[in-house]
Amino acid sequence: MLGYDWARLHAALNDLPVALLLAVVLFDLLAAVARRSSFRQVSFWTLMIGALGGVAAVLSGLQAEEVIPHGGAVHQVMETHELLAFVTLGIFAVLALWRLFRENRMGAAERSLALALTVGGAGVLIATGLYGGRLMFDHAAGISTEVLQAEARQRGEGHQHAEGEAHGEEGGHDYAAPADTGVAAQPAAEHVDPPGTPPHGH
Repeated sequence: MLGYDWARLHAALNDLPVALLLAVVLFDLLAAVARRSSFRQVSFWTLMIGALGGVAAVLSGLQAEEVIPHGGAVHQVMETHELLAFVTLGIFAVLALWRLFRENRMGAAERSLALALTVGGAGVLIATGLYGGRLMFDHAAGISTEVLQAEARQRGEGHQHAEGEAHGEEGGHDYAAPADTGVAAQPAAEHVDPPGTPPHGH
């Protein structure tokens, strides 16, 4: 599979259907407001391609679930992500079939109902993405234990930048003290008040 395992393939396939299916909502709203058939045609074909991409994303996700190591906490989030993905795919699959057979015969009420379903599907799609993000950024799902351990060691050691800049474990920066130039520090000049200044204590 060109060097990709299922988790990486799933991550690679996610972006396109998400972008396309959200674009369907945009073009449908533009068609409803501007009453232009060109926007409706764009949303139709975008929906068809996005639904097919959604099938690929869900299938790769099911395969990824079977092969990546995970514990109980990850499993709960994964199950919710999977459920939302199925609901999302179901909504947009129904929309795709509905519009495939009814696109040129829809009345105003039917088209409004399809638009409402599209907006609802987009909401579920966003929730699906949020749970997918939790799997990655909160639980590092799909990343092997060996890689996580190696990364933890490297973060603990920090790394050195040019000019003495270093990253510590807390993510801050430590800077090396300036090098000795061999020039002795000069004493500060004595303060002298201008003539006519009233006396004051020091």
